Amino acid sequence: MTEQIPRMQASDPVPSDYKRKVAVITGASRGIGRAVALTLARGGASIVVNYKKNADLAEQVRKEIEQAGGQALTVAADVENPEDIDRLFEATREAYGRLDFFISNAAASAFKNIMDIRPHHLDRSFAMNVRAFVLGAQRAVSLMDRGGRIVALSSYGSTRAYPTYAILGAMKAAIEAWVRYMALEFAHRGVNVNAVSGGLIQSDSLDYFYGIPGMAPMETVLEKIPKRRPGTVQEVADAVEFLLSPASEYITGQTIVVDGGLSIVSPPFAHDLTPPLAWDD
Repeated sequence: MTEQIPRMQASDPVPSDYKRKVAVITGASRGIGRAVALTLARGGASIVVNYKKNADLAEQVRKEIEQAGGQALTVAADVENPEDIDRLFEATREAYGRLDFFISNAAASAFKNIMDIRPHHLDRSFAMNVRAFVLGAQRAVSLMDRGGRIVALSSYGSTRAYPTYAILGAMKAAIEAWVRYMALEFAHRGVNVNAVSGGLIQSDSLDYFYGIPGMAPMETVLEKIPKRRPGTVQEVADAVEFLLSPASEYITGQTIVVDGGLSIVSPPFAHDLTPPLAWDD
């Protein structure tokens, strides 16, 4: 009989000390952005909660941050617009005078087959994803008087191709390229720049993507992932927090992949094996 190896259980991470640290997080009213905000709040950080429209949701996150031990400021800004990006960082400067962390999390795109893509889909996706990251990083670095950290959220579509994801996947690939160039150029300022690439992460965005008419059932993907489950927003937030912590001081220009092994597999898939090659569960 094959001995079963017990699965490790996730435990609550011990937060680093982020007292007197200031973070700007775009798209922080829900999902990964909210999880990052609350993780930093447990270490005592001050968080600028950026949101686009849902003020009630942002206000709820602000209250949760304060209950967790941090401080918070909510700022409505559509990062698709350069003027709003300026306003976001000006509000940060007025409230705190400086900045330590910039987490570029907000993202949006159209999910279409390539032949159905129109110019406005490309323009808006570039503005929302790539341009917002670059302009935000410029403003962030100008406020990082003691060095700092920049983390961009990416996805496995930056290196893997799958239906309807061409626009956003290409934008995420561009973001990862910008991460490398920024890491080089900002190192002498004491600023580390990295990315976290998520796989199937349980969130509103995942539900939306797999709810597109004609999309393959999510279960057909989950059964191919070595971990055989979607990730959680907290698991992505933990990777972001690591890149913000003192433990990652010598890491810059890198993309950490949080995908349960999705990006390492290829056909023939383990799930499709039959005896005598099939693995014991």
